[in-house]
Amino acid sequence: MSSTTAPRTRTAGRQAGVAVAHDAVQRGSKRKRHYGTHLFLVVMAVMWLVPLGWALYTALRPSWATNQYGYFSVQGPFNFDNFVQAWTQGGFSKYFWNSVIITVPAVLLTLFLASLMAFAVSRVNWKFNITLLIMFTAGNLLPPQVLAAPLFLMMKHFQVPYAVSDSGNMLNTYVSVIAVNTAFQIGFCTFVLSNYMKALSPDLTEAALVDGAGLWRQYWEIIMPLCRPAFAALGTLEVIFIYNDFFWPLLFIQNGDRLPVTTAINNLQGQFFNDYNLLAAGAVITVIPTLVIYLLLQRQFVAGLTLGSSKG
Repeated sequence: MSSTTAPRTRTAGRQAGVAVAHDAVQRGSKRKRHYGTHLFLVVMAVMWLVPLGWALYTALRPSWATNQYGYFSVQGPFNFDNFVQAWTQGGFSKYFWNSVIITVPAVLLTLFLASLMAFAVSRVNWKFNITLLIMFTAGNLLPPQVLAAPLFLMMKHFQVPYAVSDSGNMLNTYVSVIAVNTAFQIGFCTFVLSNYMKALSPDLTEAALVDGAGLWRQYWEIIMPLCRPAFAALGTLEVIFIYNDFFWPLLFIQNGDRLPVTTAINNLQGQFFNDYNLLAAGAVITVIPTLVIYLLLQRQFVAGLTLGSSKG
């Protein structure tokens, strides 16, 4: 008994030792990969935060201090005078309200229409599913500037009552900017939501169908509540995209009283001299709302991205 069990014991010990060594090698390789990942993330975070930090640093200094000591110096006072002057001279209170009027309806319309289209191509079986999804996705590959002239002429020749627009057409209206932003953002949102809805179990809608629920009830009462993390992530992104848009408002809105906040920085530019410290303060003011929204929805934003990537 002892002569036969000894070789077995030695063999089992060798196998256990090999397994322990293999696990140690794997743990060491994982640590090395994690170090590289952390280093990459730190470098990318620094690259993204340095411009914002430098703009904030410049905004806190008066122009005479940077002119006298240079932009890379630390001499001189630090105060919020540039922010106060930029707020009053640029008229940010009025332009912020214009941005809210444009951003909120555009985001809500984009998410609602994209969710309808995503439900149609992901949860309903018909032969044009892939075709429509490709069409919506391909629309994002076209640069928006290519359609600037046709869209401008279309808005110019689209007649509306003067009660709606003081120009008699769609120019100088919030509706034109909202419609174009919705049209260009709906493809991206449809693509993301359709992939998220495909990852949901088909048993949910099949059971609802057996219970007599129609398509609208399946969409509104079953699929929509399950897509809240995806809506939170997309809503955060869309607010940032549409709020920061500069091209379409400047193209369609020619009345300065209706321009969004991204164009308010133009009011801080002088005819013969530009105060870059004042411009930096105005740029930091425009960034604050997007930072607040992201910080408030950070948990939902990360949860939406994580769930969307892990399903399936």
